[in-house]
Amino acid sequence: MSQKKIKALIAKTGLESHTKGLEVVSRWLRDGGMEVVYLGTLQTVQTVTKSAIAEDVDVIGLSFLGGQHLTQISKLFNTMKEENLNVPVVVGGVIPKEDAQKLKEMGVKEVFLPGSSTASIVEFIEGLVPSNGFN
Repeated sequence: MSQKKIKALIAKTGLESHTKGLEVVSRWLRDGGMEVVYLGTLQTVQTVTKSAIAEDVDVIGLSFLGGQHLTQISKLFNTMKEENLNVPVVVGGVIPKEDAQKLKEMGVKEVFLPGSSTASIVEFIEGLVPSNGFN
């Protein structure tokens, strides 16, 4: 019997449309043994939340480049609360260091800035969401 794979939902919300970071991180997570639900760009927080529920994900990962991170995360957490969704959220991308702390205060579990290694992202999520069930 094999252990249950961690299932991560990866997306960009708001007007975010750059895909490179999403694609790279999605590949890293898959190579690290996780299942990835890739929503891509230009998603709403409602779509992310409803997809996370439908797919029964273990973690939500959002990527930001255009400066909407504080607004979008606030909206996401409000929508998650309305839908009774309680899964950890991690973010990455081009985010000012002072905003990284604000995001953590809002409830984001980790903020991965440019230069974060494959291993650091995979290991953090594995530690956050132990895969200790069975398929």
